[in-house]
Formats: sequence, structure tokens, C-alpha cells
Amino acid sequence: MRAEHVTALGSLLSGPAPTLAAADGPMGRWRLDADSGIVWDVARDTRLPHSDHIEMSGRLVSVILRYEVDAERRLRLERTVVYPTLRTIPNDTHASLQQAYGAEVEPHIRANGGAVMPMHVDDVAIDGVVTFSGRTDEGLAIRRTAFPAFRQRCAIELFDLLNDSRDSLTIEVDPVRDDTEREGVYGRYALQAATTWSGTRVLGPGEGCSFALAFTGRLAADAPVEVDADRELRTRREFVAGLLGALRLESPNPVLDRAFDFAKVRAAESVFETKGGLMHSPGGYAYYAAIWANDQAEYVGPFFPFLGDRGGNEATLHCYRLFARYMGPDYKAIPSSIIAEGVDTWAGAGDRGDAAMVAYGAARYALALGDHAIAEELSQTIEWALEYCRRQKTPEGVITSDSDELEGRFPSGDANLNTSALTYGGLCSAAHLARSLGRPETAEAYDREADALHGAIERHFGADVEGFHTYGYYDGNTVLRAWICVPLTMGILDRRGGTIAALFSPRLWTEDGLATEAGDATFWDRATLYALRGVFAAGETDAALRYLTAYSRRRLLGEHVPYAVEAYPEGGQRHLSAESALYCRVITEGLFGITPTGLDSFECAPRLPTGWDRMALRSVRAFAREFDLAAERSPDGVVVSVESGGQQVWRAVWDGAAPLAVPLSGLAPHPSPLGRRPG
Repeated sequence: MRAEHVTALGSLLSGPAPTLAAADGPMGRWRLDADSGIVWDVARDTRLPHSDHIEMSGRLVSVILRYEVDAERRLRLERTVVYPTLRTIPNDTHASLQQAYGAEVEPHIRANGGAVMPMHVDDVAIDGVVTFSGRTDEGLAIRRTAFPAFRQRCAIELFDLLNDSRDSLTIEVDPVRDDTEREGVYGRYALQAATTWSGTRVLGPGEGCSFALAFTGRLAADAPVEVDADRELRTRREFVAGLLGALRLESPNPVLDRAFDFAKVRAAESVFETKGGLMHSPGGYAYYAAIWANDQAEYVGPFFPFLGDRGGNEATLHCYRLFARYMGPDYKAIPSSIIAEGVDTWAGAGDRGDAAMVAYGAARYALALGDHAIAEELSQTIEWALEYCRRQKTPEGVITSDSDELEGRFPSGDANLNTSALTYGGLCSAAHLARSLGRPETAEAYDREADALHGAIERHFGADVEGFHTYGYYDGNTVLRAWICVPLTMGILDRRGGTIAALFSPRLWTEDGLATEAGDATFWDRATLYALRGVFAAGETDAALRYLTAYSRRRLLGEHVPYAVEAYPEGGQRHLSAESALYCRVITEGLFGITPTGLDSFECAPRLPTGWDRMALRSVRAFAREFDLAAERSPDGVVVSVESGGQQVWRAVWDGAAPLAVPLSGLAPHPSPLGRRPG
């Protein structure tokens, strides 16, 4: 390693804050509100115009809302409404019916004869819905709230008008009606944008009225969608409140706490009711009513047991069952994606290491879910996936694949580090699962295989790259790649120092996190989030926290908010949902060091940062139980405790060395391992 890189890791702990932390000012364009959201104080913002976009989802609809506030604080909205189960022709990955709406559907509102639209914005709030608030010179306060319906094919913008003056105001609302018909797989579809009320009303001082602009889709032969905007808003807020109440992060860092809350919402809302069952799908204009071996099986699946969301857990189980349908005795590669409500597949990039993704994700999910019957079922899927990987082993002992999850966008050789590291992680978790199911010989075989693969990874991929003692991503790779972080995430720490120094070096770290490849402007948040989780796992807590906080400020309070994104320049930083689950796993598996080791046990290595006296996860729903996990600094070390029902049921002092083994067998099992909250 070059001399300037030898000290790089130490400087991360004591040097200046990363550039990323201040990229948008001390707290960015947005601020935390007093409750559970974020607010943009438009009236005080001198950096106008500004525009952004956000995706929100219900069971039968997604809406991508694009908003712009110009230099005069006038609001302009565009929205694309997506209906995942109204399939278009050809019925491929991207065949979800979509309709874009702009100024042509804006309601015309007048107060005492004067137009009040486009509204002048005072502030914008995001808290599971998006609310634009403003006030006219005549004293008419306007609040406009955008959100998706939960179980209807409907996106809604609710207008609340309030006379905040001392005089009466005559309010006039012209009707909006935009009807379109399209053809698709299931026949003709009827799309409509319409106001739920129009007419004239006199508002006395302090009086208000409301109406909605509703965007609906249906089969043309079906009855029109009946929209109750107030009820749908209550349902949306109840859904979000349920997510915020579960798996609550309590830390001295309010930005992390709030970013974690937002990530839970985005990860859990993107579950769609399809004819093939519940499907968690990425979103982002293009990816609906379909599952991927990385996004769903690997990224989000292992997270849902901790959140306890019933829809997310059911969709994840369905994901693994769908992939199992393609696991035959001939051991042909499984598809990368199962699309179109489960009736077709996509494998355009060949084998991306998909079996390794499924093995790793399904084993972690089965352990954390804590249901013996489901664990027995999934063990067969995991066994097949690991056998497939075994059959791809090279004479050097690493695992080949045609590409990786970037699907050929960047070179990955015949055998890449990601596929082998995921296989290693799958073997480790499969061994824990086998022990939980009373199969010690199988567990020992998996352990031996994992040890052998660990050694092969070091021999085959271990290299000095650009002066860093880290990994070559594939044979012949001479340029640093973001995915050198994956061994850290899987607990392989042989090249910990050089790898972390490389990740946080100017060659890879940018103001948006990790560059995919050194010298290239492309970034994918998934790699950054894997890396941050891995750096926590490696014990470089303060460095990881600084970069995580910087990243969180940028994503939550910066220019494009409030979620983790997919990539740039591809996709224009779409809010794909599984990346938000990866953010949550930085906290659960990185900061708190939770690793499932059984159906009712886990290891815990809480990385309590310098300056923090305490942190906790409240209402954890994993392992078929509900409990709180807390870590508190003491003179002897970090006191780790588990509480349930207001009572402390386990306590130990962690010395910072080997992870603590946390048993939950003494806690009463949860009545429904797929989640108690309906939805």
C-alpha cells in the first residue's frame, strides 16, 4: 500500500468532516419538523426556482409527483400515475399502464372573482404525503395534499380552502374532467382525472371547504371508482403511522432517526396486489408487479421481519416461492426477474449470481421471521440455490456468473467478487438455519464450505488495486470498484483497512456516495449503503457514522428528497423502494450489529459511536416476537438489554470484541409471524 494510504484510515476518525456533509449547507434545503416529517420553508428560500420528484405507492397504484416552485413561488405540478395491474401490450417488464397529467387538469379556483391558481407556496411538507401550503393576498389559505389511495386504483390531490380573513370570500371552483381510454392485456382501460366537487360557495371568516382532484384507472367495463378523499387520507396516514410505530430508532442523531422513519415507509409501501399475489416491486416508472433476485430477494426480504409489516412479509415469502418454481433437477439458472404479475420472466443479463442472491436473502429472512414451518419450506429453496452455486465453482474455488446485479453496465469478468461473497453469506446463514431445524451435519457441511470459499475469495480476488490493499473485482480488474465493500458486509475482514481506505478515498467517494468505478461519474446508492453497513460491521464506527450522517442529510434534507435513490445518470435518481430497505439495514445490521443465528436468537455487536451514551430499537418485530433492543455506555463497556412488555428479559455487557449471543426463547412468540398490523 502506498504510504499516503497507510494513514488514510486513521485520518477518517480524526480529520475534517467529509465534503458530502456540507454539500447542501449545514442542513440542506429542508429541515426536520417537530413531528415526523420534513419541511421546506419556501417563503424564506432565496434559491428559487427549485424542482424535485417523489414516488408514493398504494396496493394498486403508484404516483410519481414532479413539483416546481418558480422564482415567484408559484407551484407547477406534473404527475405520472401508474397502475401496475392494468397491463399493457406487450406484457413485459415495463407494461404497467401509465398516464401523465400536467397543467391541463389543474383546477381553476377563484376568490371574489380573482384567480388563485397557480398557488403561491409558503411551505412544502413531506410526512408520508406531500402537502403544499400557501395564502393569497385576499386571505384565502390553501393546503394541497397529494397521496396514493391504499387499496384503490386512485391517486388523490386534496384541496383544503380556509377563509383566513375578516371578510367573506366567494369561492368558485370550475369542474375538471379528463377521460382517456387505452387498450391492454385485459381489454379496454378507462382513465379519468376529475374533481370531486365544483361550484360556488361563500366562506365566512374562519370557514373552509374542501374537494379533491382524483386520478383513477379501471377496466372500462367496470363501474367508476368511488373516491372518498378524506377516508383515503386517513387510511394513508394510519398506514404510515403503523410503520413509524414499529422498529423505531432512538438515537442522539435526529437526522438518522428521521431518515430511518422515511426509509421504512418507502420500503413498505411498494407492495402491489396482483393476480399472482402480493408482490414487492421497485417502482421508478418501470418496475411494477414484478420481483428481482437482488431488489426483493436480497435487499428488502431480510428486512421485513424486523419491521413486522404483514404486506411486506407476505410479499417476500411469495417472492421466494415464485423463484422456487424455476428450481429444477437440471440446475438451470433461475431468471433474474419474474414479471407481469408472475406470468413471465426476464433473464436478459444471463446469470447475475441470482441463485446466490436468493440463497443469502431467503436464509436471512427465514431466520429472522422465526416461523418453523416457513423455515422448513424455504430451506429447500436455499439448498437448491447453494447447490446451483456449488456447480458454478471454478478450480480456484470461487463462483462464476455471467454478470452481476449491474447486468453488464460495468465489466465483471467470468467470476466477480459480489457473487462469491453473497454465496459465502448464504452459506453462513444457511448453516444457522440448518442448526435451528435440527440438522447439525448439514450445518457443519455449510460451515466447511463457507470456510473454503472465504479462503478462495482471498486468494482469487485479494489484490493491491490503485495502491490499496483490497480486492480486484474480477480477474484482471485494475480499477477500484464500489462492490469491494461486499466482503465487509458478509463479515470477511481480511482486507478491512485497505478496503475502507479505498472506499472513503477521493478515487471512490463522491458527494453522492460511492462511484461505481473510480474515475466514473455513475453512482448507485445500493453500493453506498452496502459499504456503510460493512464499515460498521468492521468496527470503524465513527467513520461510518460521519459518512452515514452526511449521506442521510443529503438524501433527506438536500436537493432531492426524502429517500435513497437508485442511480445516476441512469434513471435520474429514481426512488426505487428496495434501496430504502438497504438504508434500514445499515442501522439494524450495521449500527446495531444484528445477525440472525436462529429462529429465536441473534448475535449483536452494537457499534455505539463516540459521544453517544445510548441508542435503541423499539418494537422490533423479528423472530416471531416483539421486543426493544437497547445499548447504553457504562464504565465496563456497552450494556445491551432486551425488554418486552415493559420488563427487562436479558442483559449483558459487551466488551467490543466477539458479538453477544442474544437468546429470545424465553419470550412468548408473536401470534402471527407474518405481522400483526393489518395491510
